[in-house]
Amino acid sequence: MKRLWEEFRIAGGFLTVFPVADDLSGDPQRLGRGMAFWPAIGLLMGLGLVAMDQALTSLIPRAVVDSLLVLTMIAITGAVHLDGIADLCDGLAGGKDREGVLRIMKESRVGAFGVISLVMVLLLKYVILHNVPVQLKPQALIFMPMAGRWVQVLLAAYNSSIRSGTGSGAFVDHVGKREFFIATATFCVATLVLFALKGLAVLLVFGLVGVLLLRYFQHRLGGVTSDVLGAGNEVMEIFALLLVVLLKHA
Repeated sequence: MKRLWEEFRIAGGFLTVFPVADDLSGDPQRLGRGMAFWPAIGLLMGLGLVAMDQALTSLIPRAVVDSLLVLTMIAITGAVHLDGIADLCDGLAGGKDREGVLRIMKESRVGAFGVISLVMVLLLKYVILHNVPVQLKPQALIFMPMAGRWVQVLLAAYNSSIRSGTGSGAFVDHVGKREFFIATATFCVATLVLFALKGLAVLLVFGLVGVLLLRYFQHRLGGVTSDVLGAGNEVMEIFALLLVVLLKHA
């Protein structure tokens, strides 16, 4: 039980800016095992967003609240996932082959496609969140960060690290069936609680798109890096919000 608690804390310390695991060593193996709890950390983030939304909605216009919610997620995560999608988009746009993509992704500067991707991700999150039906907004705020982090576990569990043994993504090699099972159980149970029977359809559609993303990275890059995981999170958070909007018409 103590080890599970430590892995949970390591997950929280890695995914957020909060110093909840400063007393624990974050070696690749422990970081990898901690991925089992990434959806749970996302769920806690979502609960925090719901509390913030409830506190501010009666005080300021909803458009301003939604902007602050998006900004809060950036602040909580230290923008680590946004950095990933910027690097990946630059790499995919400028690299003619796998080696070219990886070389560009390692560069410290952000190119035009990286900037465009950042602008579009933030714009889409705000616009879609603003169009989520009011009665479904709490569910959307919880589902979005939880779903994005589940996808990262999926990508890590069924891919190998492209830069195995080196870099910030070395922990991917220590993610396996145990981590995926725990993460998926958390994700499925929470989704069914949030959406009841409609949650089955949400899980099916979201899971299928997640697998398609997995297959794309396997084919295009032959594995993942920490930037790929971050990019996957951002893309699937947007898709998660879209799914909630579509529930209005279901």
